[in-house]
Amino acid sequence: MSTRSGNGGDTCVEVADNLPDQVLVRDSTDRAGAVLTFAPAAWGAFVARFRTGR
Repeated sequence: MSTRSGNGGDTCVEVADNLPDQVLVRDSTDRAGAVLTFAPAAWGAFVARFRTGR
């Protein structure tokens, strides 16, 4: 469970960004569920856009 979640940790994602050619994202409450795979540049663009609110 994430310590950064604002609502008790029930809406968290886990991000593995330490791999050379991919970023893996999953729902931390469903560890056996789907894992999304992104190219590092695509993930970086998503995070940058999310941070700026655009």
